[in-house]
Amino acid sequence: MIEQITAGRSRTIQTKLVLPPDTNHMGTIFGGAVLAYIDEIAAVTAMKHSGKAVVTASIDTVNFLSSARVGNVLLLEGVVISTGRTSMEVYVKAECQSIESGEKTLTTTAILTMVAVDEAGKPTPVPGVVPETEHEKKLFKSAQERKQRRMKINEYAKELV
Repeated sequence: MIEQITAGRSRTIQTKLVLPPDTNHMGTIFGGAVLAYIDEIAAVTAMKHSGKAVVTASIDTVNFLSSARVGNVLLLEGVVISTGRTSMEVYVKAECQSIESGEKTLTTTAILTMVAVDEAGKPTPVPGVVPETEHEKKLFKSAQERKQRRMKINEYAKELV
């Protein structure tokens, strides 16, 4: 029997302050900075789920919905939403919070695939995941569709080389 653990066990929350070096000439955060934060929280989330080191296999979707400005706080949350034999899909959302008003705005959502690796860097099995919230269940149900899309993209990329 393959071990199954709840999605909540992997849930990870990070808080980042948006500082001037993280921003462009308009005072809004660079997309690349947000991507680095997303990759970091996805890795921590996947490591919590698997108990293993992980590598990023793909960033499937990133939706930049709004911007964060200097002085805002970024609240990032990651959770494992599906698993394969050695891979984990991680959903990440980033919200921007104004320090003055406390108002939160969804800024970015992303789905990444992380692969657990052993000491030699070889893929290693991970436990399955049991979604808990309605949102997690919806993402879990659509995991196979996303996997098929990734496989098609990978085949296309190989053809281009």
